[in-house]
Amino acid sequence: MESPSLPVTAKDWTATSLYRVLGMQGGEGDVSYVNNSDSQALAITLSKPILISSLQSIKLFTSPLIRIADLGCATGSNTFDTVDTVVETLRGLFTAVCGDGSPEFEAFFCDLPSNDFNMLFRLLSEKQKIDSSKYFAGGVAGSFYDRLFPRGTIHVAVSLSALHWLSQIPEKVLEKGSRTWNKGKTWIEGTKKEVVNAYAEQSDKDLDDFLKCRKEEMVEGGVLFVLLGGRPSGSSSQFGDQDTRAKHPFTTTMEQAWQDLIDEGLIDEETRDGFNIPAYMRSPEEVAAGVDRIGGFKIEKMEYMKIVECSDEKHEEWKKDPVSYGRARTNLVQAAIRPMVEVYLGLDLCDELFKRYENRVSSTQEFLHITCFFGVVAFSAIRIG
Repeated sequence: MESPSLPVTAKDWTATSLYRVLGMQGGEGDVSYVNNSDSQALAITLSKPILISSLQSIKLFTSPLIRIADLGCATGSNTFDTVDTVVETLRGLFTAVCGDGSPEFEAFFCDLPSNDFNMLFRLLSEKQKIDSSKYFAGGVAGSFYDRLFPRGTIHVAVSLSALHWLSQIPEKVLEKGSRTWNKGKTWIEGTKKEVVNAYAEQSDKDLDDFLKCRKEEMVEGGVLFVLLGGRPSGSSSQFGDQDTRAKHPFTTTMEQAWQDLIDEGLIDEETRDGFNIPAYMRSPEEVAAGVDRIGGFKIEKMEYMKIVECSDEKHEEWKKDPVSYGRARTNLVQAAIRPMVEVYLGLDLCDELFKRYENRVSSTQEFLHITCFFGVVAFSAIRIG
């Protein structure tokens, strides 16, 4: 197979270009986020008590309209279920205190312009035909690292499984020959300390920008609830255990698939070295430090949780059918990063990369006997004066 000219080069991965292509896979196909977000759904379910607890202690606003924003909403039931939880909890509180004087609710679904908003609102429309409409809804296309709303207009802001995605690949890791160059890797797990530090610096900047914007947009007494990919306290690794390090979709198998393309002459090393997955798993301490730096919020509760990759029943099923496991695992990783890979490599080479990824997973028997956990940090905070 002849390698086509690559659509972008490493130097093109600036904040501007990544903004246009970062996003979960749209549609309803096998590799779509809609069909590959069970782990995120489980994380939301497990962290829901933190959200509800904060909402129950919220200041009862006198505004006739309560505004809710889901920041990094993607597409599908996860965002709808969370907004439903917010609306139902607050409506119950207002009804108990004010009787029939409950306010109306407006929900904003926010994500990058590359998000599949058409699918999002088609699914929402279908949902509202079954449920009576509980709130007014709108879409906002933009980065949650920028201001999205006027000052003091949002009462509840949530962000679910999104804030671990960075605004850009740190420029330092693309500087050839430097100590921070992430040569030979497509992510940061197992790489040099200098590379990890470069990601950590970008992570701190992004978290600061996110909190500064919410500080401006939210009303005093409002609730901020965030669920993000994270790592345990005190861990220098992005993960908390060796099995997860070996099996995580972004680590060993991903690097092997890129190396396969190099070994087969489909791409060169420079092409591989120019692609870095823009994700960073923060520790609870890093999140708390960001809140302290920016001010304006008081953390009510923060918790690190481990989300198992699949049910015991599914695990046993896959042990009997490694090919199906390889396909499912590949669909999962494509739902997260295929849009970026396709823009970077082009359609044909993107397909070739994920074919090799699937072959690698299907043929690695060890994966069927170890468990991968997805770490998350969940926290709620109140906007204070």
